[in-house]
Amino acid sequence: MEIILKSFDLIFSFDDSLYEIIFLSLKVSILALLISIFLGMPISALLAIKEFFFKKTLKIFFNSMMALPPVFVGLFLYILFSKSGPLGFFEILYTPIIMVIAQVIIILPIIVSITTDKLESIFNEYKELFHILEANDFDKILSVLWDARFSMLTCIVAGLGRALSEVGAIIIVGGNIIHYTRVMTTTIALETSRGNLTLAMSLGIILIFIALILNSSALILKFIAVKASYE
Repeated sequence: MEIILKSFDLIFSFDDSLYEIIFLSLKVSILALLISIFLGMPISALLAIKEFFFKKTLKIFFNSMMALPPVFVGLFLYILFSKSGPLGFFEILYTPIIMVIAQVIIILPIIVSITTDKLESIFNEYKELFHILEANDFDKILSVLWDARFSMLTCIVAGLGRALSEVGAIIIVGGNIIHYTRVMTTTIALETSRGNLTLAMSLGIILIFIALILNSSALILKFIAVKASYE
């Protein structure tokens, strides 16, 4: 109980080092999420409305990638971008840039897989109408994306939660460097091993608080979607 009280004291003391870690975590995760949305939504829409030879293969690929171990992602990127690796000349290992890349690889399959299922369901409802109106692919994509907007927001919230909770890949490629690549999850792992439970607990409480906000937002969005007849 004493550790918990000290943790709350640290949180409300607005310690610079604590909030530096929190803001870096949010910056990296939100940037990774935005990139994943930018890449994932067009892929999801195309998978939903188009029929092509490798469609099932691509869907299986993205569904399988949802279970990809984060530590493997970290190891793969480490080998790829290390000084002796084929992309080592970029010199982004142990920087926030490669942390963003790692999180994109982890959450992009979540965005694509979950969103594709929803868009396919909506597209099947409107397929005959699209045929009657002779709608082109661009109009179809805009229509299904707009109709699924609340459901996609729920998926986006889930993706952000996954990004914020990631530790395995981030600690490998980021190196957990103080004032540069140290985020909440990696700090919790480090400070727990050091015995600094107050700081670790403070960040754990912040993570739980963020998770509650994200889950509450997801429930509210789902309720709005139901009320708007999008479910």
